[in-house]
Amino acid sequence: MNEELKQDPGFGSSLALLDALGIGPVWVRRELAVEEVQAAQAEVPAQETAAPAAPVDAPKVIAPEPVVAQSKPPVAAPVVQASTPAAPAARPAPAAPARPRAPLEEEGGPPSWLDEMDFGTALEPMLIPEGDDEEDVPAVDPMIARIKAMDWPQLKQQVAECRRCGLCEGRKNTVFGVGDEKAKWLFIGEGPGRSEDQQGEPFVGPAGKLLDNMLLSMGVKRGENAYIANIVKCRPTDDNGRDRPPSPQEVASCLPYLQRQIELIQPTVLVALGKTAAISLLGMDPATPVSRLRGTVHRYQDLPLVVTYHPAYLLRTLTDKSKAWADLCLAMSTYAAQAR
Repeated sequence: MNEELKQDPGFGSSLALLDALGIGPVWVRRELAVEEVQAAQAEVPAQETAAPAAPVDAPKVIAPEPVVAQSKPPVAAPVVQASTPAAPAARPAPAAPARPRAPLEEEGGPPSWLDEMDFGTALEPMLIPEGDDEEDVPAVDPMIARIKAMDWPQLKQQVAECRRCGLCEGRKNTVFGVGDEKAKWLFIGEGPGRSEDQQGEPFVGPAGKLLDNMLLSMGVKRGENAYIANIVKCRPTDDNGRDRPPSPQEVASCLPYLQRQIELIQPTVLVALGKTAAISLLGMDPATPVSRLRGTVHRYQDLPLVVTYHPAYLLRTLTDKSKAWADLCLAMSTYAAQAR
């Protein structure tokens, strides 16, 4: 090995290592400029001719391949230093580029517990037990379905034997309804009073006589093209035995009977007599006054419905009879429009 090259701080250390490995200067350090490599290659033969003859077993110097200049400065390769000579080894294949290191948790990366999760299991669909987060759906009353399939005889028999609410405990008779079962007019009141409970027929006594007169003014008679019924079929009374409006629970228990009656009759116009009948059929707030419901044609299952005062109320408030007549006129004009 030429001593001058060995003393070169950039090239000599590499040549010394190659000489020790017995493979000669087959590569140079990348940080050497192209001009320095070419100058070093040109000086090596001249200096070796002037030097004493090399031993027979000295390695033959192989000229390195020309280095192609790069537009960007190449990255420096680490210098490997060997203390003892070693046998030449095959050049390793170029390693694949290293993947960037994921940031650690303290550097703002994902938390360490994320690596412990089984994402295959986590992404499986979860089954939510029934009834945990949702309100329980109330069971459907099987009696309602049977009522919807009843004919007139079956419906009358079912009402006579009904015990769906507590009103059955104090009744004398159930009050089913009366009139033409194919009538075009259907008048619906609140519930039976004392006279109705005794006779088993709706609207008898003073209130019933007033209703008959109201029907005659419209050209209708009880039992002819008119049907009269109530929201509840039994008489509601308070602790003192006086008449009272039915409770929402009592209405809900008895309303399926009236709904089946409407389906069987198929009337042209419905007339609700009083607040209880109106709010029960229209599903309104019990505090809604009749004065807010009058003067408008409402709809019950696509059937026109007109609201007016109850005959018992008109007996106590004679000044509102003119308003009731206006309501009946609205009902008659609605009936005429439906008949066209």
